[in-house]
Amino acid sequence: MSVMNTTQRLTATGGDYADLAAHVRCHGPLPVAGAADAAHIIDTVEAAGLTGRGGAAFPTGRKLRTVAGNARRSGAVVIANGCEGEPASAKDRSLLLKAPHLILDGITLAARAVGAERAYLCVHEGQDDLRNTLRRALSEREAAALPDVDVAVVEVPNRYVASEESSLVHLLNGGPALPLSTPPRPFERGVRSRPTLVDNVETLAQLALAVRHGAAWFRAAGTPDAPGTALVTVAGAVAAPGVYEIGLGISGADLLALAGGATEPLGAVLAGGYFGAWMRADRFAAAPISPHGLHAAGAAMGAGIFLALPATSCGLAETARVARYLADQSAKQCGPCLNGLPALADALAALAVRGGGRGPGTIAALSPYVVGRGACHHPDGAVRLINSALTEFADDVRTHSQSGPCQGLRRTPILPIPAKV
Repeated sequence: MSVMNTTQRLTATGGDYADLAAHVRCHGPLPVAGAADAAHIIDTVEAAGLTGRGGAAFPTGRKLRTVAGNARRSGAVVIANGCEGEPASAKDRSLLLKAPHLILDGITLAARAVGAERAYLCVHEGQDDLRNTLRRALSEREAAALPDVDVAVVEVPNRYVASEESSLVHLLNGGPALPLSTPPRPFERGVRSRPTLVDNVETLAQLALAVRHGAAWFRAAGTPDAPGTALVTVAGAVAAPGVYEIGLGISGADLLALAGGATEPLGAVLAGGYFGAWMRADRFAAAPISPHGLHAAGAAMGAGIFLALPATSCGLAETARVARYLADQSAKQCGPCLNGLPALADALAALAVRGGGRGPGTIAALSPYVVGRGACHHPDGAVRLINSALTEFADDVRTHSQSGPCQGLRRTPILPIPAKV
């Protein structure tokens, strides 16, 4: 995918790999400990209003302060999550390949803030180009005597739930990359029983910019309740799919225009990826692209993924494919994932492919036995997506129930599903 910018901050060094010299020419040197100690870093990030860019949009300053408070005696650990488990997302990989030093600066500053001497940069396995890029960047920093935190690159199994924060802690403690029951949460007791900060790599890059330039600079982009920029991935029926850096708060219509506009009339947009929600095209066009704006519209920002669906595609069939994928990708540890998600995927697939009136009732009956009952939020996200399809494609639900499958089934699927290995 191409990378294009509307507000160049994270992407200011351009479209190619920025070595350490190019990174420093663009952004300036890493703030030294005397000018940016733990208190200054946390205060600045809180004042900037930075929220997580990995999906939850949790206030980053509050997370830093909590981990730092919990780690006063034991010391902390930092995990930078660059796994990008969402099949449709490309933003984290793009940032890691082109601006790794901005992420490594963020890891260094976050470690300084919470009192960590050790950090782990987690990426999915099987990406040789990414691993080589990170190795090169770390070598450049070592030659420049830059690192004041030990950063280890860790490869994580390429499964949807493997990059959930408790899965990463489980893996780094010697177990499989599967979610753990909580509490305790990582910020309380994580890697080697130490309070552990888990942040998305884009969040850490944003942190590095906020600490360098200050809260007022950071808030000069975006909106008062959603300050800053964000990387988003736009795909589906648009002329120029790719990764874009946007000021938070632009409209859905403006976002689609940045991606070259729709290539044909749209029926809906999936906002927030596979744990997000469908929005009819007219509602999406008017919605602000920010965590608050999309939540108010009944959707989610998630990891900044937006997939445009043509009006002649079948949203039920697209969602059924994703529901089956999510059921297959679960940890298979708890009842909701072992039994609930496969049953929901079967019910939606039957409605999409064969029609008949039993699907919606079956889904409505099963959903309460799945939501909030797993060790992690995987089943909750899958149910949210399925129920949004039943709501946004209500006319299609009636058509499929009364007259059988629609013509959209004949179209090539839009939503990407990784091939089974």
